[in-house]
Amino acid sequence: MSALKPGDPAPPVNAVDQDGEKITLEEFKGKKLVLYFYPKDQTPGCTAEACDLRDHYEMFLKQGYEIIGVSGDSQESHRKFISKNNLPFKLISDVDKKVMRAYGAWGEKKMYGKSYMGTLRKTFVISEEGIIERIIDKVDTKKHSQQIFSDLSY
Repeated sequence: MSALKPGDPAPPVNAVDQDGEKITLEEFKGKKLVLYFYPKDQTPGCTAEACDLRDHYEMFLKQGYEIIGVSGDSQESHRKFISKNNLPFKLISDVDKKVMRAYGAWGEKKMYGKSYMGTLRKTFVISEEGIIERIIDKVDTKKHSQQIFSDLSY
């Protein structure tokens, strides 16, 4: 499978959120979407990223964007993460890695000279028509909202 790029249709999403509610990409037709992938609930970088998005959530809504986070954590882990950090958006529990694989967000990582498979931190900005407008591969966890808004035309 070739890597996704801006202009490609966003792959379908068929998953569940923190409450077991089904989430599909189809339900976001007509809305803009920020779909972000992150490695693990309650870790410093992932918490910083989620809280930055939370702190700018109203600005996203005013521009017509919804936000959904995706990680391989359980629904229970997501509920705790949302509650502890007062997150206003849904988190997909992708324990089988289907959504991550479809978006190229599951792959080889390196730490301390060792390679392993894991969640790649990346963000997709998706249009109302379900087309990928932008992909952010080098996420600044503390300034992610600023990264996303830097290119968006209002």
